[in-house]
Amino acid sequence: MTKRETSYLAPFGLVGILTQMTQGKMEIPVQTSSNARAPGRRSSFRDVTRTQWDAFFAAFLGWALDGFDFSILSFLLIDIEHSFTVDKALAGALGTVTLMFRLVGGLSAGTAADRFGRKAPLILSILWLSLFSLLGGFSTSYAMLFGFRALFGIGMGGVWAAGMPLALEHWPDHLRGVASGFLAGGFYWGYMLAAVVFQVLYPLVNEPNGPGWRMFLWLGAAPALLALWIAARVKESPVWLARREHLKGSNQRDGLSILRIFRRDLLATTLQTSLLIGVFMMSYYSITFWYPTFLREASLPAIQYLVALNLGAIMGSALWGRVSETRVGRRGAATVAALSGVLTIPIFVGPHSPVVLSLGALLMGACGMGVYGIVPSYLTERFPTAARSVGPGFAYHAGAALGSLTPAFIGALQDRGVRLAGAMAGCILVSGVLVAGMMWLGPETRGRSFTPSA
Repeated sequence: MTKRETSYLAPFGLVGILTQMTQGKMEIPVQTSSNARAPGRRSSFRDVTRTQWDAFFAAFLGWALDGFDFSILSFLLIDIEHSFTVDKALAGALGTVTLMFRLVGGLSAGTAADRFGRKAPLILSILWLSLFSLLGGFSTSYAMLFGFRALFGIGMGGVWAAGMPLALEHWPDHLRGVASGFLAGGFYWGYMLAAVVFQVLYPLVNEPNGPGWRMFLWLGAAPALLALWIAARVKESPVWLARREHLKGSNQRDGLSILRIFRRDLLATTLQTSLLIGVFMMSYYSITFWYPTFLREASLPAIQYLVALNLGAIMGSALWGRVSETRVGRRGAATVAALSGVLTIPIFVGPHSPVVLSLGALLMGACGMGVYGIVPSYLTERFPTAARSVGPGFAYHAGAALGSLTPAFIGALQDRGVRLAGAMAGCILVSGVLVAGMMWLGPETRGRSFTPSA
């Protein structure tokens, strides 16, 4: 654990943080670490090398396209219900099974990334999810679509498990929190892209004898192009390479990292982070999965609210990632964001005017979804280099499996007569309070350095 020297004691405003970032003027407090600059000096994004940016964009774009491929399904639930004559609970289960099978991808790709390097498992995971999104569009029954979405989830899990450590191990320690906020925002860019694509293409493809909802799943094959770029441009993690050399120099052998996270010294970390991400996921899917349906049932133009929600999430992720680099730390930033999201519930799904609902979407995105800005840095900092892919990969996707019950649970509540707005509000409230409380069951990680010998 290192100590951080900082002169920033208050968070930036949303407009200020984005302005400084886009102009390359944002200065970050420097910590004393192996890859930090000299004490007393400040570092900006100008110090990030092209190689580090390439690694960042490999993870960012992979996660953004994940966000598109997964989120597009939430716009199609009503059409899928009609195509296969299933109820809302079964429609929601398509999201649940995807989330559950992300654990398989997180474990397999994470173990491979710790053993063979971060880059190759990331490429394979992107190709995998592209294939099964494409095949899902050819489904002739609900069971077939259910199976393809389960297999799709494996690829999603692999992208996160291999991509996040690849990016964050490249970046300087003192910029990790801010990079984490941008990485988390990638998923929201994907969600917003899905909203725009749906708005533009749906009227064109939903005509009689048209491809309808299938077209949107076929578009999920696009990330395969990203895999080619990663193979050609992105370099392997320097921390992982240094660890490999360390093992060679000390004549040590690296065992399976999946076993490492269940040993006595890491077991408590594995369990606490998995439960924590479970309530994070419950919160996220309470907000997002049924939200397009909420808008369509209320006869509201979905695009403006979804753009507001995801713009808020993008700004919020950057903001809370930045706040987590101050004395507030990772835990404090997550607590403030989660509780602020809870306070936003009444204007997010309440019976208000379009202006108020738009504001509610923006604020819920900035807080209830923006809280994810601390997750990539927090999880990667909780595990040593030897298990930095499989540890966060397991925790994130075991949590996703726990949270995966939420879409089906909200659907089941509706089948039993609960209004969608009420079901969403109750789940957002419970999960937001749990996030704020459970963050404090683990240590503060701001300022930790990545070392190859760990």
